[in-house]
Amino acid sequence: MAMPRDFPDLPPVWALGAILAEWLAAWWLPLWRFASPVTTGVGVALFVGGIGVIVWSALWFRRKKTPIEPRETPKALIVEGPYRLNRNPIYTGMTLAVFGAALWFGALSPLLVAAAFPFVIMHRFIKGEEAGLHRTFGAEAEAYFRRTRRW
Repeated sequence: MAMPRDFPDLPPVWALGAILAEWLAAWWLPLWRFASPVTTGVGVALFVGGIGVIVWSALWFRRKKTPIEPRETPKALIVEGPYRLNRNPIYTGMTLAVFGAALWFGALSPLLVAAAFPFVIMHRFIKGEEAGLHRTFGAEAEAYFRRTRRW
């Protein structure tokens, strides 16, 4: 398997980087600790649920035989499965996993990192991907954007 063209500037690398930053922040600068069995359980559930959303969403790329890499030209506009509810379910899953990890770490500083993650992903990837979908699929993409929320 070849290394992706844009490695390491790929969404999963950003998500893993955010989780690493959360862990470091929790360890070195927690600001306020709130760890409990409840927050740990909620964090683990969000993390696992986020991974599940990512896998479910990624399977649609395989089913539709279209590239999953952010800067590749899409061959199909996916509007089924999780894409009926959300234009970016993979990024939503990553965000859930990042927030889940922050709760799992049980400190305030990781939550600050998690709060920044969706904005980074939106400006780094989502806006460009939506422009590419619009260029490739035109009115069909525009109609999909109107009826489906971004997050």
